[in-house]
Amino acid sequence: MSDEYKTKIKLNLKKAQGQIKLIEKMVDEDRYCIDVAQQINAAIGLFKKINNNILENHLQTCGTHRLGSKNQKDKDDFVQELIKTFNLAGK
Repeated sequence: MSDEYKTKIKLNLKKAQGQIKLIEKMVDEDRYCIDVAQQINAAIGLFKKINNNILENHLQTCGTHRLGSKNQKDKDDFVQELIKTFNLAGK
């Protein structure tokens, strides 16, 4: 993983950890359900951002090598791996 992406990912993971601690505190305090749900959605947004950073890094590193391969099976396997891992098929 490149240092640029590693820095972005680690920063957003720290933010997500703070978000999760806040959610846990809100649940313990019996806070209004909608407020808790909004915080959960914010945490989900951070995880999506982290996942997108991982995907971008993967495409720029492993992806360029595997998609540039002369082996069609290797290319196809890589594409299927992405679809499955990043749920790109919308399933």
